[in-house]
Amino acid sequence: MTAALSGSPSSAPIGVIGLETIFTKIPGHIRNRSTFGFPVLYEVVRGATAERVVTQADPSLIEPFCRAAQKLQARGAAAITTGCGFLVLFQKQLADAVTVPLFASSLTQLPMVRRMISADRKVGLLVAKQVSLTPRHLAAIGAQDVEVCVIGMESSTEFREVMLEGRRVELDVERLKADVLSQVEELARANPDLGALVIECTDLVPFAHDIQQRLGLPVFDIVTLTNMVHAALTRHPYR
Repeated sequence: MTAALSGSPSSAPIGVIGLETIFTKIPGHIRNRSTFGFPVLYEVVRGATAERVVTQADPSLIEPFCRAAQKLQARGAAAITTGCGFLVLFQKQLADAVTVPLFASSLTQLPMVRRMISADRKVGLLVAKQVSLTPRHLAAIGAQDVEVCVIGMESSTEFREVMLEGRRVELDVERLKADVLSQVEELARANPDLGALVIECTDLVPFAHDIQQRLGLPVFDIVTLTNMVHAALTRHPYR
């Protein structure tokens, strides 16, 4: 690794590669600095819209995302992640572009979560756009055989207009929260054997606490993963 890790939180900033989006990033979002108790560095890939990443899975974005990862490493990032779970498709290329840990998506937790719950329980996925999640996304992190139940947010007008289509800057937080809870409740009703939930979309993490209160289940997302990686980079002596 190029970054020296002394065990101090300030010695291990986390780099985040963001999409080009205009909406306000509220607390809990990976691109709101208040979400974390340690330094975060940001690089935005111009032209990387939700349409190109989520809907089109545009392979021409691999190179600019790799360059952004390399810039973050050069700036001192001790590990790197991204602002969109659908970038899991580029996990291998992005990880190979740098010499620090890189986790492109919250979905990289999926195989671990599967093994944490009993075999008769399912892992739920809350994603930005259900129809865009393909077997390729799961295969990219070795989760092609994991039984999942999936629900997306594309039916939410607030989510679609602000996040997917980028029509507005301001977000109606309460309206989106209601839509999120409605979707996860629908997922739980259809799958009474639900054992845990993984939130793919970084835009939905601000509602993780509300989701957990409603479902009473473990909830994993990009913030839980980023905190875990940062903890692994800043170990302290047990004395």
